[in-house]
Amino acid sequence: MIFEGKVALVTGGAGDLGNEMALHLAQEGADVAIWDVKSPAEAKAQVQRVKAAGRRVIYQRVDIANRKQVDAALAKLVTTLGGLDIVCANAGIVEARPFLEIPQDNWQRHMDINLTGSFNVGQATARQMVKAGTQGRIIFTSSWVSQIPWPENTAYDTSKAGVNMLMKQMARELAVYGIRVNAIAPGIVKAGLAGRQLIEEPQYAKRVSRVIPLGEPGTPVEIAQAVVYLAGPATAYMTGSLVVLDGGCSLFQFDQ
Repeated sequence: MIFEGKVALVTGGAGDLGNEMALHLAQEGADVAIWDVKSPAEAKAQVQRVKAAGRRVIYQRVDIANRKQVDAALAKLVTTLGGLDIVCANAGIVEARPFLEIPQDNWQRHMDINLTGSFNVGQATARQMVKAGTQGRIIFTSSWVSQIPWPENTAYDTSKAGVNMLMKQMARELAVYGIRVNAIAPGIVKAGLAGRQLIEEPQYAKRVSRVIPLGEPGTPVEIAQAVVYLAGPATAYMTGSLVVLDGGCSLFQFDQ
């Protein structure tokens, strides 16, 4: 129970990866706030799954691209749960398109949610931590393709590359307050956004079958365990780092 007495926030917490993060944090003793764009009714099963860990859990419907919603929800979170120690800025989208066919709204949607949304959550929660004197942890969900171009994924890849630099800038400037900022970079996970692509995009599934040196997609549990590690005492001397969990994808698997 390494997070006993602490409060955690997970954005995108009604999705596969975010819900697993929320559950693991609760199982280690944290009270948890879950933010997502789903209605409370749509997110009921995911919230109940986290509540089963026996901690306080609140659900808030929040569009992280909307700063007013972020600020209002954060104020209510702090009032309800009494503070904030751990932030998992995990919410994001992916809508694959060939580069020459990307419409402006597709590009803008990725930037608004994946990058500006991460900024909104990161800045708002960091301000709260500084105000409260909390030496907290902020953990962004990046991606292995933030560093490796993936076909038909320009908007997503670029937005996640931006998240990497956002994380590093925050780590550099917030270290003086004792706030550690890091990121995880999942590879191809058989759930969440990649899980949907595996089902809906045949060309994506075909590529995936060839590019993972360890042979299998990752799991939400593996990603959540990395979040617990970054939020815990073992990484007290770690900030500005990107932890890649991609089964070796970024090592470039070549056809034999």
